[in-house]
Amino acid sequence: MAFLFRSKPKTDLVKTTKDLLYMLLQEPSSTKVKNETMTALSALKLALIGPEEHDVDSEVTEKWVNALMSQDVLFLLARCMGYMDINGFVASQKVLSFLIRWKPTNYTGSLDTPVIKHMGDARPEITYWLCRGYDSNSTIPNRLPSHSGKVLREAIKFEIVTLTILYNQSYADQDYASIKGVDMNAKQNGEGLFWQFFEWINKQSFEVAADCFNTFKDIITLHKQAAARFIMANFDLFFSKYHEKLVLSNSYVTKRQSIKLLGEILLDRANYEIMMKYVERGEYLKICMTLLKDDRKMVQYEGFHVFKVFVANPQKSDEVVKILFKNQSRLIKFLPTFLADRNDEDEQFRDEKNFLIRTISVMADERNPYAFIDRNPEGTK
Repeated sequence: MAFLFRSKPKTDLVKTTKDLLYMLLQEPSSTKVKNETMTALSALKLALIGPEEHDVDSEVTEKWVNALMSQDVLFLLARCMGYMDINGFVASQKVLSFLIRWKPTNYTGSLDTPVIKHMGDARPEITYWLCRGYDSNSTIPNRLPSHSGKVLREAIKFEIVTLTILYNQSYADQDYASIKGVDMNAKQNGEGLFWQFFEWINKQSFEVAADCFNTFKDIITLHKQAAARFIMANFDLFFSKYHEKLVLSNSYVTKRQSIKLLGEILLDRANYEIMMKYVERGEYLKICMTLLKDDRKMVQYEGFHVFKVFVANPQKSDEVVKILFKNQSRLIKFLPTFLADRNDEDEQFRDEKNFLIRTISVMADERNPYAFIDRNPEGTK
């Protein structure tokens, strides 16, 4: 019966799985090895998770987990996922996701699960190889990012994994190490694992790009203080890539999602310093004003929610005031008819738009030093 798989740790099954995964690395095109690996993974999944109606024996599971970590099977699973067929891939995803979440009964350790601690301290390469599922330049033949992405997002719920992605500054497996002792306030050079996400999102098929964007979003939003510290330390590099690769992307979906996310980042209280620094930049305002003229209404709408942060800021930089005041008449004429079809159905949008019109209208009285600037420019400047 199936529950007999759970009677005691099967070190032979752990060793068999490990050996098969090593063989798969050596013979990735072997159907025989793939089938045998799938059989071992199915048995392993049943042993760990069991049938749905069967209660999990925590003590037995703990022995399984310890055996899998000591034999480095978790790393091999992450390393080999792209070499498996769809069934093996799904089985690996379920096993890894279960292991990442699992805690012993009455666990009194940190918030991190045993496997997460293992990933953070001993085997950060697991995170590296899960991320590699998005790499279109990878030599891995069968990339199925939707499954590796599910595992990765499960792991990113824990801060140590997010930090591992953010602060390892080399995109090379042999250089991937624990982040203990890393200076988190140091500026990065843009060559680490996190920075690859900008390329992966922008150069993939729709399905892969969407999944990758979801992972990227979790990295910079789930652990707010950690993400805010990282962005502030790498402010210019982060927003240079964010604008170039995402906001100005040729992909409509990527463009729209990234503008919406930008608005969420700026309006999150945890990111107050980021928001204040962002809305000081005249070049960022120019990008935002360009979005208001996009020929797609949802891009205009999401762009509006970023634009309003610039206008509503009571401590505008001289650079921002100059741009707004230079385009004052044009904005006052433009905004009343901007997305006019939303006025009746979206009261908040209508009120926010009216507030911006009033704020821009009185700028001449507030900031007379710029009164010499042309009030009727032909284009947004």
